Formats: sequence, structure tokens, C-alpha cells
Amino acid sequence: MILIVCTDDNGGILFNHRRQSQDVKLRERILNITSGCTLLMNEYSREMFGDYPQIRTDSYFLENALDDDYCFVEDVDIRPYEDKVSRIILYKWNRKYPSDLKFGISLSDNWKIVRTEDFQGYSHDRITEVIYERVS
Repeated sequence: MILIVCTDDNGGILFNHRRQSQDVKLRERILNITSGCTLLMNEYSREMFGDYPQIRTDSYFLENALDDDYCFVEDVDIRPYEDKVSRIILYKWNRKYPSDLKFGISLSDNWKIVRTEDFQGYSHDRITEVIYERVS
């Protein structure tokens, strides 16, 4: 599976029980990347995205994801599913927020950066996209 996750500079994915991924331009980017593919998420995330043909809502989306499925994660501990992940698309807000839930996967082990790009969001001047692939 391919994870899509938004974090602050401390690796937080939720702060004050709120999502990190509330940027319109970021959502557009995710929808463009996943066009023609399957984008899995839970109901919590679906309410933010709305209806798009690639989106599938599943309470057990990380357990049920196939190898080529994209999984957008906001409020779930990812660590139990790390072995299923082949690629991570990480969006960094370049800010620090208090956090209730951390990303949890160590990117220093078994992962390499294959691409980094900054872009302007709607609510953030700079969002950094970092794509990691698993090292065999």
C-alpha cells in the first residue's frame, strides 16, 4: 500500500483532536495523484474530501488495502501496518503543533527519499511533499 500522511515538524498527525490536513490545495493534489487509482480512507477523512470516484470508505481500510492502493491516514496508528507499506507520501506543514497522535514510522530505517517538492497551499505558504520508498 501507499500511505498518504500529513505531519507537523514533530511528526504529529492530529493536534488537539483535529486533523493536520485541512488545506484545499493539498486535497486537490492528493485527488490528482490518486486519479484512476483507489484511495482508501475512513469515514473521518471522507467527510473532508466529499465524493470522488477514486475514494473508497472502509473502517478497516489499512487491513484491507491492496498493494497498489493509496491510503490516506489522519487518525489511525499506522505502526501495526508498516510491513504492508511500500511507499509513503508525506506532507509536512513546516510548523509545530501540539499533537495527540504521532506518525510513528521511523523513516531512518528501511526507507529512502525518492523525491521532495515544496508547493504553496491555501492555508500554508509552504507545504513540503516528501516521497519515500521502502529499501529492500
